Amino acid sequence: MSSAEAAALFAALADPTRLALIERLADGAPRPIVALAAGTALTRQAVTKHLAVLRGAGLVARRPAGRETLYALRPAPLAEARAWLDEVGGQWEAALDRLKAHVEG
Repeated sequence: MSSAEAAALFAALADPTRLALIERLADGAPRPIVALAAGTALTRQAVTKHLAVLRGAGLVARRPAGRETLYALRPAPLAEARAWLDEVGGQWEAALDRLKAHVEG
């Protein structure tokens, strides 16, 4: 994952509403906008805008189903982000280990 891809993904996830949409889709069942907006104070238009951001980051896919459009979570970008974070975290740990060895040495 490039830094630009990571930035787009984390920016999409930085919004509580978008995180809530991800949570609603996390069970793997595709849902229409009406179902995603149900029980929230969000309008369908607001949900549509948030889904567009999530789609732009590759986190959500959409497909037509009759008169509705169904949205589904794409978990691969989340796995890529986790791997990226593990890599960056490993680099920090290695740097801290080197610093500790230098200070104690």
